[in-house]
Amino acid sequence: MIRRWRTLAVFLSALLAGALLRGEEPPPTVDEPSITASDRDHWAFRPVKRPAIPDVRAAEWCRTPIDRFVLAAQERDAVHPAPEADRRTLIRRLSFDLTGLPPNSLEIEQFLHDPAPDAFERLVDRFLASPAYGERWAQHWLDLARFAETDGFEHDLERPHAWRYRDWVISALNADLPYDEFVRRQLAGDELSPDDPEAAIATGFLLCGPDMPDINLQEERRHHFLNDLTGTVGAALLGLQVGCAACHDHKYDPISQFDFYRLRACFEPMEIFRDHPLPPRSATDSEARPFGRIVREFSPESSPGRLYLRGDFRRPGPETDAGWLRVVSTGASRVDPPTQDHTTTRRRIQLANWITSPQNPLTTRVLVNRVWQHHFGVGLVATPSDFGKFGADPSHPELLDWLADEFLREGWSLKRLHRLMLNSATWRQASLPPQSDTNESELTSVYKEWNNSVTRDPANRLLTRFRRRRLDGEEIRDALLAVSRELCSERGGQGVRPPLPPEVVQTLLANQWKTSPRLEDHRRRSIYLFVRRNLRYPLFEAFDRPDTNASCPQRGRSTIAPQSLVMLNAELSLETAKHCAGRLLSRGGSSREVLANGAFQSLLGKTHPTAEESQAAVEFLDREAARKRAESSSGAEFAMPAPLPAGVDRYDAAALVELCLALVNVSEFQYVD
Repeated sequence: MIRRWRTLAVFLSALLAGALLRGEEPPPTVDEPSITASDRDHWAFRPVKRPAIPDVRAAEWCRTPIDRFVLAAQERDAVHPAPEADRRTLIRRLSFDLTGLPPNSLEIEQFLHDPAPDAFERLVDRFLASPAYGERWAQHWLDLARFAETDGFEHDLERPHAWRYRDWVISALNADLPYDEFVRRQLAGDELSPDDPEAAIATGFLLCGPDMPDINLQEERRHHFLNDLTGTVGAALLGLQVGCAACHDHKYDPISQFDFYRLRACFEPMEIFRDHPLPPRSATDSEARPFGRIVREFSPESSPGRLYLRGDFRRPGPETDAGWLRVVSTGASRVDPPTQDHTTTRRRIQLANWITSPQNPLTTRVLVNRVWQHHFGVGLVATPSDFGKFGADPSHPELLDWLADEFLREGWSLKRLHRLMLNSATWRQASLPPQSDTNESELTSVYKEWNNSVTRDPANRLLTRFRRRRLDGEEIRDALLAVSRELCSERGGQGVRPPLPPEVVQTLLANQWKTSPRLEDHRRRSIYLFVRRNLRYPLFEAFDRPDTNASCPQRGRSTIAPQSLVMLNAELSLETAKHCAGRLLSRGGSSREVLANGAFQSLLGKTHPTAEESQAAVEFLDREAARKRAESSSGAEFAMPAPLPAGVDRYDAAALVELCLALVNVSEFQYVD
């Protein structure tokens, strides 16, 4: 008997060896690790529970429940919050936070002289009601979605109607579409409302990523596309790096390969039409409006999902049901099969319902953390797309859960969440120590508290002061256009292409950047600029515009020499300086001191610059005008204001242009305090 078993073993070994030599593999068997109680005990996977609002000693400082959570942590560590920022700082900070634009002079003056106790709250509401709000906050979402208007890779083919998704996001945010519905439409709009063109546009989220339509193996193309989409959904909506499980079980988090491919199976029935007409708006509308890439599903009997060994599309493994992550599932982790009445698999609808379920502990935590990050500089969880075991622990876990629960109670409203955060005393804190015009005894006390907080909390984890932040490249460009009063207010439509330096155009294939013929388009907001995956607009490149090939949860904030060189030498910077100087001179008969103060007000929003600033600016104008007058004998050409009023000394005018150019290069223009 033993000899017989040995003979059988030798025979099977020979068969296996022969199969391996021929490049074949035995039928795969893949074991899936179980989910343990310890796995579910990680803070991010626990159910959201509304904590009690803590008691604090200095309750008079608090404006919202947020402040009580923050102050309680500060009092435990014997540190104090910073004083409230001055009104000019607050309106500039708020305007950039909500609209991505600087406040104009009239808005600043009105707020500075508004005695009403609710002046700030009304200012928040005014900015939230502005169409510019959706344009600013859409960019945060497009960073996560990997939005671009081309495919990427070698040929970087254009997607002529991708802009429709960008406009849908802007419109949805301005309308304060509840976040759960915002997510549901992007994941399954075509299934939820098959006859609604807007629903089809919303699914552009699923198609935002890079693609290679001309690849030889279409099976490989589809495999990588679906893997990338699955990883993006996990990172952007759930705050987990599920893409790490495409090739093997996640090394640190309780996410198996089966989990990944179950999630991917929700998208398996998708079919992507590259040039598909939108459905008519009504029964009487016969116009076939082009849309480009659009999502549709195969029949409900489409093939099941499948695990791929080591993530290789040439090595299919066992079949998988469509479903979601077991570690955060309170019930079944599989989708229900469609009934005979259904025309689609309804997998994406069920996935969207699971993601937006109030019982899902990740979705609301991830979202409120992202909003907190954009208002406070760093999220309560410093790794906004990684809530796993190797991500950062929350700095204020009770506050995070209170916000998540409050967000649900307020109907998933993003605008209400903004109001809650922005009206807090925590957000209104100063980012710099007080100036010398404060009462001397009070100043001494405040400085002691400030220094104590900086010493004990150098990373500002306890939120003892506001974090200064540098503007994004898009904000800098829009601010330059806004202060020069050249910003075009037209909204929506196809991405526009302003002129690019010849050396940049030469890096592209032929005809890949056809400058938009309308000059007004060159001055539109940055969110409407054409997004080519293989090229970043030079100003945005210098100021850390993210790579659109991957989901970006948090932009870099580098400080490098090319940023100064770009700002000093960019044509847009000079045009801004010329327009500002021309407007100041057009007021007529102004002294150098008045002109200098006007430049500070126009470019930096400073109604009253300090005496030192004013004196330095006047001396600069004197010195620069004299230098240009001396250089004129050599035939030197100077940048002149636009327009140059008659009768104005051309050397004084050129000096004013130089002052305006200098002011758009100071940190006060490029940073928010």
